[in-house]
Amino acid sequence: MAPKSPIIFTFVCILLSFVLLADSVPINETRFSPMEELKKVSRVRAKLKKINKPSLWAESGELCPEGTVPIRRTTKKDVLRASSLRRFGRKIRGGVRHDTMSGGHEHAVAFVNGDQYYGAKASMNVWTPTVTDPYEFSLSQLWTDAYQATGCYNLLCSGFVQTNNRIAIGAAISPRSSYNGKQFDIGIMIWKDHMEVTEILLNWTTIVDPKHGHWWLQFGSGVLIGYWPSFLFSHLQRQASMVQFGGEIVNSRSRGYHTSTQMGSGHFAGEGFGKASYFRNLQVVDWDNSLLPLTNLHLSADNPNCYDIKAGKNNVWGNYIYYGGPGRNA
Repeated sequence: MAPKSPIIFTFVCILLSFVLLADSVPINETRFSPMEELKKVSRVRAKLKKINKPSLWAESGELCPEGTVPIRRTTKKDVLRASSLRRFGRKIRGGVRHDTMSGGHEHAVAFVNGDQYYGAKASMNVWTPTVTDPYEFSLSQLWTDAYQATGCYNLLCSGFVQTNNRIAIGAAISPRSSYNGKQFDIGIMIWKDHMEVTEILLNWTTIVDPKHGHWWLQFGSGVLIGYWPSFLFSHLQRQASMVQFGGEIVNSRSRGYHTSTQMGSGHFAGEGFGKASYFRNLQVVDWDNSLLPLTNLHLSADNPNCYDIKAGKNNVWGNYIYYGGPGRNA
């Protein structure tokens, strides 16, 4: 079975057990079942709500059956866009902490550091930025890290265990915002199930989550997508030391000058709502899995003449940022 996204992507429905085998999950870590993990965490999270078709793939109506998950088929064209086969799908080394534009990657981000973070949550404005070169990209991201540039994009690294058969990672998000028109955003949350949670039922104490310490990915109002098992991490086994929100582009300078690839909506932060892209309700997760507003929010723009960022706070959006820009504009 191979449902197709209306935007040229092909997704294959793969048995969840086969995905675990293909990702070479260590034998001593297969004591737990992905679906059992999902049931356990669901009991201590808000009850799952109906998914509102967050992607064009979901709108096609060709969803994967229970017990399988949608995996985007990698094409030759995807691989050729990478600088090398070894670097295909991987994050760039170096990050905002070093205030660098390493490898042509440029950022406009807000970040917090100096504390212990067990997750983060935000609503991200959805746009379709123009990308001028096939070797470039433009993305918006919520990045939880321990000052390490590790991992990959989407499912291009082994290890992530997807438990949801209705959301296709790597599919085109729909609907998208328009300049001076309707605005759309999606809620994303990453959190660590590090606590030993108990519940009292008929005078019996039941252990709901035996401290596996996985990092969960959640969409919208409580829709669990999957998790990164704890054994994947060294620096993130306990908590993160920094959380970032914002945009990133690649400037390949293939024509000898700065790219015109857009970040966000392609407009500067100062234009505000309906014109500039935003993140709203920025929050972090503390040690007892409570959501907290940000304190000591820092802003960083590698190249503010091309992409900038501004922050604010109000009673409706909490902490928020506007960010982005047109790239080369002179």
